[in-house]
Amino acid sequence: MSFMFEKLEVYQKAVDFAEKAANLTEAFPKGNYYLSDQLNRAALLISANIAEGNGRWHKAEN
Repeated sequence: MSFMFEKLEVYQKAVDFAEKAANLTEAFPKGNYYLSDQLNRAALLISANIAEGNGRWHKAEN
């Protein structure tokens, strides 16, 4: 069973972006762990926020 937000093009692009960001930060020097961690978490939060926002059904939240 798939969720409605998984069919959204913007969600799919956000997931692709997070994957590209993770691959890019693998090449960062060892001393930049905090920067790569922050970039990865920010990239993942884009798709998480889309999924959370799609699950809200109240008029006031839209």
